[in-house]
Amino acid sequence: MRTRLLVLIPASLALVLASCGGSSKAASPTTTVGSTVHVAKVASNVPSVSAKMICETEAVNDIYDSATGVKTIAALKPTWVNHVYSCAYMYPAGASMTLSVKEVSDTAETTAYFDSLATKLQKTRTLTIGQGAFQVKDGSVVVRKDYKVLLVDITKLPANFGVPSASRGDVAINVAETIMSCWSGA
Repeated sequence: MRTRLLVLIPASLALVLASCGGSSKAASPTTTVGSTVHVAKVASNVPSVSAKMICETEAVNDIYDSATGVKTIAALKPTWVNHVYSCAYMYPAGASMTLSVKEVSDTAETTAYFDSLATKLQKTRTLTIGQGAFQVKDGSVVVRKDYKVLLVDITKLPANFGVPSASRGDVAINVAETIMSCWSGA
């Protein structure tokens, strides 16, 4: 079984990168890659393209392919409140996972919000995703990139979830990596 997983992980990552056309490499607020310039965007009255990405069909499919192996059972219903864009992924048997993106306007505000979540949600370990990430006591994952903070809340998933079955904490990490591999021009 372990060999099967080791083969599936690189294949899944290649599929995600191909479908998103992105890279999981972290970017500074202003970076140049080849001839493309990336500039971090400040929060506005409407959610950014990258924030809305977490609730789009492509993300649903990529998360199914790369992180859960379980199809959602209901259409996602995104919300935008206080610069937080979010949606719940509903699964069979009452299981759900909520993805949310908090949009802020500068590095200091991003750091303050990111650090506040580390305290509030009880950070347990640092992860190497985006421009900083951590996992919290309940297994959820928080990732920062530019002026955005992604929260993958898996508290309403069973202890083990997915096909093949994995701990919900591992599911959260896989979902965060999937989203970050698709976030470009955040």
